[in-house]
Amino acid sequence: MILINLLPHRAEKRRRRKQAFFTLLGLSALGGLLVSALWYVYLQQMISAQQERNQFMEAEIAKLDTEIKDIATLRAEIEALKARQKAVEDLQTDRNMPVHLLNELVRQTPEGVYLTSLRQEGQVVTLAGVAHSNERVSELLRNTGYHSEWLEKPELVEVKATNMQVSQREQKRLFEFSMRVSLKKPGTPEPANPGAPATVAQKS
Repeated sequence: MILINLLPHRAEKRRRRKQAFFTLLGLSALGGLLVSALWYVYLQQMISAQQERNQFMEAEIAKLDTEIKDIATLRAEIEALKARQKAVEDLQTDRNMPVHLLNELVRQTPEGVYLTSLRQEGQVVTLAGVAHSNERVSELLRNTGYHSEWLEKPELVEVKATNMQVSQREQKRLFEFSMRVSLKKPGTPEPANPGAPATVAQKS
């Protein structure tokens, strides 16, 4: 009878299996490291590209901020020039305002009304005078309120009847009045529904 010892063959087989396992394990670890390294490189490239984009955006934003500041400066200069132009125009208009005021009063004062005094405080002019009748005073109010290019917002302060000596033998019943009116510049918009000129109770 022939006896065969299989122990060395089995041990060699186990050794080969163990060696193959460790080789496969090593290859897997090496593959994992390689994949991790490639992913790390990819992430670094993405981060670098994003940083470049961020730097480009920051540079463009800085340029835009500079342009915005320049535009704001230009706008401020334009507004300053407009303000100067308006100041010069207002000064020119205000310088000519007394002439316009007198011409306008001549045009708007109806027949039978005589102005005796005129006083200006800022944009408000106080007028005093005498009229033949209340209707003449009302007509003056209407003219300055609705038909004047330089006057607006007439307000009757007082009107009272008085007897005035027109000759040695004759007295005439007249109406003394005082009123206020505001100055305006041509082209100033009027209220949508302008009311009637304001009045104060008549004194007799």
